[in-house]
Amino acid sequence: MRIRIVDAFTDRPFAGNPAGVLLLDAFPDDDRLQRVALEVNHSETAFAHRLPPGGEADWALRWFTPATEVAMCGHATLATAHVLHSTGAHEGPVRFATRSGVLTATPREDGSVTLDFPTAPLTPVEAPAGVAGALGAEPLTVLDTGPNIRDLLVEVADEDTVRALAPDLKALASHSERGVIATAPAQDPSRGYDYVSRCFFPNVGIDEDPVTGSAHTALAPFWSERLGRPDLTGLQASSRSGLVRTELRGGRTLLSGRAVTVIEGELLA
Repeated sequence: MRIRIVDAFTDRPFAGNPAGVLLLDAFPDDDRLQRVALEVNHSETAFAHRLPPGGEADWALRWFTPATEVAMCGHATLATAHVLHSTGAHEGPVRFATRSGVLTATPREDGSVTLDFPTAPLTPVEAPAGVAGALGAEPLTVLDTGPNIRDLLVEVADEDTVRALAPDLKALASHSERGVIATAPAQDPSRGYDYVSRCFFPNVGIDEDPVTGSAHTALAPFWSERLGRPDLTGLQASSRSGLVRTELRGGRTLLSGRAVTVIEGELLA
């Protein structure tokens, strides 16, 4: 069983968000998938197997954090598409059957991959009592992001505030099902990005996710409305950092980025 570690939403090794990718003949039992994800111990490990031809999807795809299975993951989908294309296992657009429906990944001539994901429905909510203290910053706007990603989207004052966040993760865990996305406009858009974010997901075993594709299905509609443009670039300002190009297309959000395979080996257990 081949296993690969792929850095997603980056064009260089040791940046972006690392994901484990395993291409299988079929899914083993859930306990084994979870144990492998715990052993890999990245924010997500993706498991995929080919589906019979003629259906609505080409590959089945599941994602596991070290603690649990999740309904949607952008960077591990990008990583899986990168492995399929770079190894010749699949050519052209690939359709994944997932818990969030059929998701498509399309390779581009520039070497990037574009993911077609459902846009997160945003609902303004009152800031939960204690969230400011847990996050370490005063919320300006708080939105629920719907059933696929299950986060709170929290706008804070500025980019410096986002970069300086040092949240109380135990306290933060009580405020949403998965975690909190903190965001602010870019201080200087001439640097190549329009907004910044950081993502904290203590409820699924991830203190801070380096670059989160699924979060950008909420960030894209939020900032597209604010900035008046459907096509934007987000910088996730974690220590590894990464860029996600977002294109809002109504009920769908296109997420584009690159990926690099950094480790390839054999799973022996």
